[in-house]
Amino acid sequence: MLTYDAIIIGFGKAGKTLAGELANKDWDVALIEKDPKMYGGTCINIACIPTKILVHDGLKDIAYGDAIERKDRVVEKLRTKNYKNIADHNQVTIYESEAKFRSDKEVEIEMDEKKEVLTAEHIFINTGATSNIPPMKGDLSSDKVYTSTSLIDRKDLPKKLTIIGAGYIGLEYASMYNNFGSEVTVVTPESELLPHEDREIIAEVQKEMENKGIQFIFGKKAEKITDENENTVTLSLSNGEILSTNAVLLATGRKPNVDNIGLENTEIEQTGKGAIKVDNNLETTVSNVWALGDVRGGMQFTYISLDDYRIVMDHLFGEKERSLNTRKNIPYSVFIDPPLSKVGLTVKEAEELGYKVAVGKLPIASHPRAHVIDDLRGLFKAVVDKKTGKILGATLFGPESPELINLVKLAMDLDAPYTYLRDQVYNHPVMSESFNNLFDIEV
Repeated sequence: MLTYDAIIIGFGKAGKTLAGELANKDWDVALIEKDPKMYGGTCINIACIPTKILVHDGLKDIAYGDAIERKDRVVEKLRTKNYKNIADHNQVTIYESEAKFRSDKEVEIEMDEKKEVLTAEHIFINTGATSNIPPMKGDLSSDKVYTSTSLIDRKDLPKKLTIIGAGYIGLEYASMYNNFGSEVTVVTPESELLPHEDREIIAEVQKEMENKGIQFIFGKKAEKITDENENTVTLSLSNGEILSTNAVLLATGRKPNVDNIGLENTEIEQTGKGAIKVDNNLETTVSNVWALGDVRGGMQFTYISLDDYRIVMDHLFGEKERSLNTRKNIPYSVFIDPPLSKVGLTVKEAEELGYKVAVGKLPIASHPRAHVIDDLRGLFKAVVDKKTGKILGATLFGPESPELINLVKLAMDLDAPYTYLRDQVYNHPVMSESFNNLFDIEV
């Protein structure tokens, strides 16, 4: 049995960062990763970075094959860099193996057909999430049926792409592949897109996507996939309709990656949705065993995983001031065209919580910068508490919204009144000066 100060399972954002920092504090660390193509985690290898490269190149009219090649080069470069950053630490040992708990503080690995048991007082689970495959009939193992991970490895562009699921991943892939020239159809059992988002904004999102040729089939469930021939697969819907396509993307969410890690051999508990249960400091139901990132459920973003690392480090070495309770105002973006970004509450959410709200709106076509960049699409919307003047939230659909949403978050974190953003002197002509008008609100 090999003994370490810490065992980290998973080479994701939190795991790799934690490994480096613990090593800097003279801890002996074992970092276990079963897939060498996942050094650096989900974001670098199969999600944020590769998909945003494809989003960028699709908007630049770069051929799909060339974009895939560039994506592969960038990912390989970043993956190698992430591996070397950790491998160069003398006090970190990287094991390429599956990891399975034998008990609360014992983890079994297998190297060169030889099993070994590692133990440590501190164990950190950072195994991420994996694609959720829906319970459908038919040929789900067809080489024309993809997840969000496998589709972006396809070398040729599908002429017709049918996407099952209209969540954030489904819409981003719909926009991306439409930009490259695929005929995209999105099938969803829901009656509308993104039901938890602002309805006025989402109406604009749907309009713009349909204007680009993306088709939506609402209120229908995909029930069966049939592999017809070398180039064709059919999709049977709950209303009896049959769609013929060249590729199917299962964009039906992601679930915590806990299969085969041996939780049944421990006292580590899971939530009803299969995530690892944690307290506000990210500690599991076993002392000194933590879960970080997607595997613990909640928002699945690499920046959440990074902040999980900060919470753990503060708990181990700091003032113990950070926790899930101190985290607030998490922004996110969906990189459709134009991008959609949000932080805080929508009007409906704020009113349901009892706030009396004032609302600011700004059609992008009314903003000078939009005319400079020749992109008049979109709508910005802000929600303010009439009583305090504090910003409750914003939904921004339009150019450069992924950058702008962080400025709103900063103002919210500082409890700045909406007038702080309204009355700033911004340079010109830029998108951030849209806040002069967006927040020109009577409360």
